[in-house]
Amino acid sequence: MTAGSFPRTAGRAGVPLDGTGLLDVLGVAAVVVDARGRIVLWSPQAEALFGFPAEEALGRYVARLIVGAEHREEALRLFGEVLRDGTVWAGTFPVRHKNGTVRRVEFRNMRLADDQGGLFALGIAADHATVERIETGLALSDRLVSQSPIGLAVLDSELRYVLVNPALERINGVPAALHVGRRIGDMLPELDADSLEASLRSVLATGTPLLDRSLVGRTPADPGRDHTWAVSLYRLDGAEGRVLGVALSVIDVTEQHRADAEAARSRRRLALVADASARVGTTLEVERTAAELADVVVPELADIAAVDVLDSVLMLHRPGAPEEGPELFRALAVKAAGPTEAREAADPTGAVARYGADRLVTRCVRTGRPVLVERVGPGDLERIARDPEAAQRLARAGVHSYLAVPLIARGEVLGALDLKRDRNPLPFDGDDVLLATELAARAAVSIDNARWYQSVRNSAVTLQRSLLPGAPPERAGLEIAVRYQPAQASSEVGGDWYDVIALPDDRTALVVGDVMGSGIDAAATMGRLRTATCAFADLGLAPAQVLRHLDRITEGLEHSIATCLFAVHDPVRGRCRIANAGHLPPVRVPADGPAELVRVSPGVPLGVGGGTFHTARVAFRPGDRLVLYTDGLIETRDEAIDERLALLVRLLDDARGPLEETCDHLLRALRRPGAADDVALLIARSTG
Repeated sequence: MTAGSFPRTAGRAGVPLDGTGLLDVLGVAAVVVDARGRIVLWSPQAEALFGFPAEEALGRYVARLIVGAEHREEALRLFGEVLRDGTVWAGTFPVRHKNGTVRRVEFRNMRLADDQGGLFALGIAADHATVERIETGLALSDRLVSQSPIGLAVLDSELRYVLVNPALERINGVPAALHVGRRIGDMLPELDADSLEASLRSVLATGTPLLDRSLVGRTPADPGRDHTWAVSLYRLDGAEGRVLGVALSVIDVTEQHRADAEAARSRRRLALVADASARVGTTLEVERTAAELADVVVPELADIAAVDVLDSVLMLHRPGAPEEGPELFRALAVKAAGPTEAREAADPTGAVARYGADRLVTRCVRTGRPVLVERVGPGDLERIARDPEAAQRLARAGVHSYLAVPLIARGEVLGALDLKRDRNPLPFDGDDVLLATELAARAAVSIDNARWYQSVRNSAVTLQRSLLPGAPPERAGLEIAVRYQPAQASSEVGGDWYDVIALPDDRTALVVGDVMGSGIDAAATMGRLRTATCAFADLGLAPAQVLRHLDRITEGLEHSIATCLFAVHDPVRGRCRIANAGHLPPVRVPADGPAELVRVSPGVPLGVGGGTFHTARVAFRPGDRLVLYTDGLIETRDEAIDERLALLVRLLDDARGPLEETCDHLLRALRRPGAADDVALLIARSTG
């Protein structure tokens, strides 16, 4: 077998090498020289490295073939040392290429002996530039892996550690040597290893990298605290697509994650405050405002929320908080994020509950300071709930954190916002206290405004009802039904009124009026006008004359204007005389004909002054009905007044039953939910 005719070598199990191994990249050449310095073996790589084919090299003196004259003496000296002393020499030596150029070649020379005692020199050679490049690359790769601040690991196809760099060693808190040959779950039991290994298998199978996956858990490096890592996975492929394993990089992003989470939490809190500003206090109703506050805080801040106000505050008499003894709370609103037994432990809405001095909510309202129990224990539940049974319900529901903040407005403690968590696993913290205090302070002002408004409104309603007549008197020839409804929306009561006045000769005055404005002033003006109307009607004056006198009186009242419809029924003549001061027209419903508006000259409202009023005569026979009303019955913001009057007439055409039923039917059909004006309604039917 001659040099230069060696067969291509094979790898393990006879598999041909792929030609891209390290030796192939280096182009390692083999040259054997006998004791006289002549070439006896010349590999194909030698031909590639030096340029001489085997037939030109074999038998030639190696020093003359590839060494220049200026370096020949040094080459012979080194050759002699290798053969004589058996020295292994390694280093770089300049050699001559067939094309005349001189190259630096990396050599490793050693002595060989055959079975006859003959000596030979074996030279292993590779291009110096190639060796230097690969050495630099390997050194750089080693430095990149060992000095990288990013944790790096290589796992084989069985997902067992092959390599772990120092950074990952520090992250995991386990020496690199202990990783090798083991799986992730073996080394890091506090991580979700099953999920991570599932991702690694997917990367191995598909070759698709998985970048920046978030992983949360604990390692032996810091077993007492959760960390967050950004993990990237990618497959390692060898020559001809052979899968070598999978690599992963790990970056600890705990602080960034916390900063991002805190920023997101701050944004949610700002949004919650903005939401509360828009949603809490939309009305001047105490219960509605409390419900709006509970709706805002659940589930963003708490799983269960209760708004409890001191009963004495709602009664507007709180001489000063007692230092000892229980407190009476009225539950205004309760809200839960979902079905929970803790909801049943709360006081029912509207109920009054007594909480002893040892209860946390009592301490909250007496000190005017928040009460926070981050992690609730069995003893804490007894101081949170109203009784032992409620405490047991809270325990079964899993309530684990509690917070109560006072509702303070204008320096007065009104009650408390009571918050619990049973679903959210996080306990309340200092930031939650600040947020709850801010929300409670905003809501407390609205609750305080609402309670004072309701007090004034209740006084006005009471005054107005006291000034209105009671049940209408029985009158000869008449059946009468009346209704009064205050405004339903959060506005003050108005000055609507009705009256039925007995006159001589079985005559009856029927009156409906509306004082412009609202509140106690309007109610008081209404009372004065009603009294004056009764006085003038008793003088036997015609309806138009009564209105002229009322106009003068109203003109003398500061900032008062009113409308009024004054009718006098005369059963003997079977008619009604009617005068109108700027009021809506009455409706006549004949017993045997269609309902119709009574066209009466409207005149000007009372208090304008200088107006002219006229008396109209309208037939009013047995079975006929006359309907008097104020504008609160028919006026709306989105429909024309003519359309609403036409609807009233149609409804009265169909409503021929008892007068009481007719009154209720009209209010149901015409009165809008949340009506902003009060209404007075009077229906009279002639009985003969």
